[in-house]
Amino acid sequence: MTRFDPPGGRPWGLFGLCGASLLLNLVLGTRLLMMPEPPPAPGRLVADGPAPAAVVAAHDTPRVVPAEPVADEPVAAAEKVEVLEEVVAPAVPSDIRVRSLDVSHSLARTFSDGLGDDGRFVSAVFARLFVFDLDLRRDIQKGDSLAVAWRGEGPDVEVVAARYTSKKRGTLTAYRYQVEGERYPRWFDAEGNDVSRELLNSPIDGYEQITSLLHDRPTHRGMDFKADDGTPIKSGANGVVTRTNWNTGANGGCIEVRYADGTVAKYLHLSQVGVKEGERVQQGAVLGLSGNTGRSTAPHLHYELAKNDKVVDPIDYHGVRRPVVPAADRAAFDATVAELDGWLSGGA
Repeated sequence: MTRFDPPGGRPWGLFGLCGASLLLNLVLGTRLLMMPEPPPAPGRLVADGPAPAAVVAAHDTPRVVPAEPVADEPVAAAEKVEVLEEVVAPAVPSDIRVRSLDVSHSLARTFSDGLGDDGRFVSAVFARLFVFDLDLRRDIQKGDSLAVAWRGEGPDVEVVAARYTSKKRGTLTAYRYQVEGERYPRWFDAEGNDVSRELLNSPIDGYEQITSLLHDRPTHRGMDFKADDGTPIKSGANGVVTRTNWNTGANGGCIEVRYADGTVAKYLHLSQVGVKEGERVQQGAVLGLSGNTGRSTAPHLHYELAKNDKVVDPIDYHGVRRPVVPAADRAAFDATVAELDGWLSGGA
């Protein structure tokens, strides 16, 4: 049998087959590239878009199942913004004046230097508020400080809030507050204790303020109670009326009672005397009415005690109690203190 050899020998045939195969692959690849991309299958998540609800097929009826919620990413500490509540100082009424002063001399001079013409009147009321807790001659020191809020002027000054910061006594406060059902407002400290004291078996009930104590002035021998004209005056103990209306130019209407233990009590500046010499009286019996007679600049009662010709302090003789804010008033009182503290803190 005779073998056939292609022209040029066997290698040329192999080259022809390879070339045909390469051409076929190029044609098929081009057609595949030109075909459109098929649509995404149901339920497939598409990039760069919101996650849709997952779809589950059951018996050819689609059912929509909510996608799992995505937890919020934690905010970095540096990105957190803290919102602080704005603190607004309480507005001071237009009729109220507030001042803060540094003590450099006596209390009277400090007020005079700091407040001018009204200084002596504000000083007098301020001193009365703290007279039980502050010795005005020994406790006042340079470097102490005070704040006061008041209304009115001259003799009509009314202190509504006061604070004294003492090196010896600490911080003393007084806030004017009207207790429900009482005739006059009182001044209480921040804890609700009356800054004044009440005498037991007091010679007067309805008074506004104790304005002077024994020895507040060199010649002052008693205790003064500020009260309206016509306030009932009562006997502080069982006794006998020894005289009435003597030295009326200085004393005005007046009564003297010798108590059973020998203590002599004097009631001065009365508008009316209701007992006679020699009359026996019981503790609490009404003797007369308060007034503004004799050498007196405002309605008040002067109450004076002596035994064996020696002056006796009414506080030592009667004893005292310290009223507190009633529980029913406590919330309203605390709100008042907060407001008045705001005024004091804003004093110039």
